[in-house]
Amino acid sequence: MQVPTGLLVTFEGIEGSGKSTQIELTRAFVEEQGYSCLVTKEPGGCPLGEEIRSFLLDRGDLRIDPLAELFLIEAGRTQHVAEVIRPALEKGRMILCDRYTDATIAYQGCGRGLDITVIEQMNRWATGGLTPHCTIVLDCPVEVGMARAQGEDRFEREDRTFHQQVREAYLRIARQEPGRVKVVSGQGEQSAIQGEIRRIIRPLFDRR
Repeated sequence: MQVPTGLLVTFEGIEGSGKSTQIELTRAFVEEQGYSCLVTKEPGGCPLGEEIRSFLLDRGDLRIDPLAELFLIEAGRTQHVAEVIRPALEKGRMILCDRYTDATIAYQGCGRGLDITVIEQMNRWATGGLTPHCTIVLDCPVEVGMARAQGEDRFEREDRTFHQQVREAYLRIARQEPGRVKVVSGQGEQSAIQGEIRRIIRPLFDRR
């Protein structure tokens, strides 16, 4: 079954918040309801995006200026939206995206200290104003997330202050946009976390 207008659900959170596990559980739930589901991610999600992702995350030998990092992320997002997200929405699919525009505000804005107004404008350019129907922020203390993440990529290796700023940014976004952004605790049994996510997204199936 296709969702009549297509739906974009994004998952956000600090490193080690448990997004990947919950996205896969959510995919299973969506498909059990008979809907066509696409799981994707940012950075990444398309050939150009994957090249940018590898460059940003895996090249620990390079010092990347924060503004250059922002341009790379937005370039990948522009291609991802044009090549993957919009076509899937036009086909009526439900998209589960691991990070999207809120991540850029949290990481490059609050974490790196770039001008959030500029980031918001770049997000609009890159997406053509495409806003998620729902955003789920999986929240957990920084210490918990850092212990889970184990410092495998450039962002995971950032210090506690950086990750705390990112977490606070996500919670602030949720307070500013309570209709779209829902905070779910990333601690506890996976089944309980998934139950809360299902409660949030189930009403989306009734949208026309």
